[in-house]
Amino acid sequence: MRFKDEIRLLLPELRAYAFSICERRDDAEDLVQDAVARALTAGQPPEILEQLRPWMFRIIRNLHYDELRKMRVRREYLAREKRLYDEYPGTPDRSGDILVRLAFEGLPPDTREVLFLIDIMGLKYKEAALVMNVPQGTVMSRISRARRALLERIEGKTDEKAKVSHLK
Repeated sequence: MRFKDEIRLLLPELRAYAFSICERRDDAEDLVQDAVARALTAGQPPEILEQLRPWMFRIIRNLHYDELRKMRVRREYLAREKRLYDEYPGTPDRSGDILVRLAFEGLPPDTREVLFLIDIMGLKYKEAALVMNVPQGTVMSRISRARRALLERIEGKTDEKAKVSHLK
């Protein structure tokens, strides 16, 4: 039996396991899809169904706990930021920083890369071109498009807030 066929046979069990450890059905479905994708790209997956079943369950479990850790870190970060703001009311409003960070995280990876290298790390265009293995002119056009995309995301979120507050 082919590897893909074996995974297809395991799908009901994988879904049942994911449903048992997730709070939301959508999260469980996403978890199964991510696990199958990871399994299909694995270098040497188990060849026997009896070994494949626990291996797939372990992938689902690890992906689930990785996501839980990410959510915990985000909650702790936001709680710390709020606590700092509450403790020191004279500190500048960090909501703009958070808005920029969320907008940045929502950009595609290649767009984030050029922004990170140029605007965050402070590399020169020539240095970024070497890192990215592209011509310097390409870096210049990518950073221009990336900055524009970031600004549009920020302004779009700000405009949505303005519309919501206007309706109140």
